[in-house]
Amino acid sequence: MRNVSSGSFDPKSFFARAGAGKTIVECRKNQIIFVQGEVADTIFYIQKGRVKLTVLSAQGKEAVVAILEPGQFFGEACLSGDPLRISTTAAVEDCLITSITKTAMLAELRNDPKFSELFMTYLLARNSRIEEDLIDQLFNSSEKRLARLLLLLANFGKEGHPQPVITEISQETLAEMIGTTRSRVSFFMNKFRKQGLISYNGKIEVHHSLLNAVLHERPQIKGDEP
Repeated sequence: MRNVSSGSFDPKSFFARAGAGKTIVECRKNQIIFVQGEVADTIFYIQKGRVKLTVLSAQGKEAVVAILEPGQFFGEACLSGDPLRISTTAAVEDCLITSITKTAMLAELRNDPKFSELFMTYLLARNSRIEEDLIDQLFNSSEKRLARLLLLLANFGKEGHPQPVITEISQETLAEMIGTTRSRVSFFMNKFRKQGLISYNGKIEVHHSLLNAVLHERPQIKGDEP
């Protein structure tokens, strides 16, 4: 998903300042920001770092549904009337986050057209990403889903320069995000590395060749191997 931007409005400057209803929060790696089932009355904006969203099923199964990065909001569902958090959010790395109360957020949306445009742009981009994720799950092989996820995490195809080095992320997390097993992810990661599509030594470095492979439907990305 693209980072949100809107004309001359500077979100970095706006969210970097504390004020009425706004608080700047530093979160350490693995720190829980909110828990599924808690009262939802605050929206968050990521200034620095990445956070992950996980959901817990009634059967006790946990799954990572998203990893968010600087320039993105989370917890915004409370604006539509959801009284409780529907996911748990934790810092993947050290983060700088702005929290803004629901009341302050609604007031800002009413009073500042540029801020309202910024937030609407974000919501539309997020909705588009959700639709793309659904199509990916329905029609693509787990190998291609993994390739797409690695490209998204590395910011390929977004505005500005790519950031090919991904923060540490486990194969279990990757498996949860694409709906497959850790063993399949391990198999594909080794395959991508042997083909020169990625470098992998604790951290992942995504090469442009992986993007080319996906765009041009090279055979190794089309389907799963037995």
